[in-house]
Amino acid sequence: MVVQPTDLAADVVRRAMNDPSLGWLASPFEEGDAPAGMRRLQTDLGLHIGGSLTPIRKAAYVDLGAPRPVGDGYEVEIGWRAATLAPLFPVFAGRLAVADGELRLEGWYAPPGGFVGRVADRVLLQLAARSTARWLLAALADAVRRLDLENR
Repeated sequence: MVVQPTDLAADVVRRAMNDPSLGWLASPFEEGDAPAGMRRLQTDLGLHIGGSLTPIRKAAYVDLGAPRPVGDGYEVEIGWRAATLAPLFPVFAGRLAVADGELRLEGWYAPPGGFVGRVADRVLLQLAARSTARWLLAALADAVRRLDLENR
C-alpha cells in the first residue's frame, strides 16, 4: 500500500474522476478491451530510479472503474500494464482510495519472468513498483489541482 497525503478534498477528486474522457489524466484508448465496467487510458507511467529527479517513462494502459462511495470518501478499481514489451514489465490490479487529504493505492502486481522475476522482485522490483505508485498518486493529485483551477 502506498499513501499520498494531499491538500485535495475527496469530492474534488471524485468530480475529476467522473469526467467521461479523463483527458486531463491521460489519452482515452478505444482499441483493445478494458475489463467490464472500466475505462482504458493510455499514458506514461514514471519511475524514479536511485533518487533521480527525472523519472524514466514507460507507456502503459491504465484501466479505471467508476468511483463508488466508501466511508468518508470513495474507491476506484484500477489496473495497469505496459503498452509495449508487456511480458517484461509487471501488471498491477488494485484500488485507488480517496478521502479528504489522502490518496491511497493498494493492490497486487505480478512481476514478469516467473521464478527469476519473483527473485528480482524481492531484490529490486518491489522498490520500482512502490516508486511507480508514488509517482502516479502525485501525478494524479497535480492533474486534479490543475483541472480544479481551470474550472473555477
